[in-house]
Amino acid sequence: QVQLVESGGGLVQPGGSLRLSCAASGFTLDYYAIGWFRQAPVKEREGVSGISRSNGWTYYADSVKGRFTISRDNAKNTVYLQMNSLKPEDTAVYYCATVRGTITGSTWYRPSWYQYWGQGTQVTVSS
Repeated sequence: QVQLVESGGGLVQPGGSLRLSCAASGFTLDYYAIGWFRQAPVKEREGVSGISRSNGWTYYADSVKGRFTISRDNAKNTVYLQMNSLKPEDTAVYYCATVRGTITGSTWYRPSWYQYWGQGTQVTVSS
């Protein structure tokens, strides 16, 4: 059974950091690309970052570029999202998603591109 489980969310003050994890089970991440998305209340789900299957190419939304870093540890079957310099506007439920195959600059941010989703983890940035 394919499963993705996010963890690492929580409450943090503006300027703080969090590291989200996305642990995969039931399949091997080596052949899958991963995307991180977020959804705030009354807003559409938006792509935050993506990492390709094999060559490790990474993609970021303009709003998080320079602050967030995506990485993967295939040995642990886990993908991470390091979030620094957090802002109140980063508050949302964060989801990881995966697709067998590749992502490109024109597909990584599209929710419909992905096959499997985690249940999400809440990130709240507030003083």
